[in-house]
Amino acid sequence: MSLLLALLLTTLPAPARVVHTWPLPPPHPVVRAFEPPPTPYGRGHRGVDLAAPENTEVLASADAVVAFAGRVGTRQLISLSHPNGLRTTYEPVVPLVKAGQPVTRGTRIGTLTPGHRGCRTPCLHWGAHKPKPPHREYLNPLNLLARVRLLPAS
Repeated sequence: MSLLLALLLTTLPAPARVVHTWPLPPPHPVVRAFEPPPTPYGRGHRGVDLAAPENTEVLASADAVVAFAGRVGTRQLISLSHPNGLRTTYEPVVPLVKAGQPVTRGTRIGTLTPGHRGCRTPCLHWGAHKPKPPHREYLNPLNLLARVRLLPAS
C-alpha cells in the first residue's frame, strides 16, 4: 500500500507546474530529437518530430488558449499559450480550433498532414518555448511530460 501511495504522490504535479501529455495517440516514435540552437539565431531543431499516419488527431498537450491557428507561408500550424507562460507549437496540421479558444489537455486541436521538412513519412513537429526578451528560450517538449518514478517502500 505504501508503494502505491508513494507512486501516486510522485506523479502529482507541483502546484506551479503544468503537466503535459503526448500530443498524439500512442505509439510515440521520436524520429528527430530536440537540438537546441547554440545562439538565438543559430541552427538547431527547436522541437521534436513524432511519426504518425496522415490524418492522425493532434491533441493539446495541456490546458491552454489557442494563440494562433492557421497558415504561415506554405504550412499550417497551431500555437497554444499555457497559463505558466509557456507556448507549444504543432505543425503541419489542419487546425480544428481558432485563436482565442480555450482548450483542455487532450482536446483534439487538429489533424496531421504530411509535409514537414526532414520527415520521410508524416510527422508532427512539436515545439515549446518561453518568451524571454530579447529572444525566445526553446525547450525540449519531451521534458514537459509527466514522468512516473518508483520510490523504495520504507
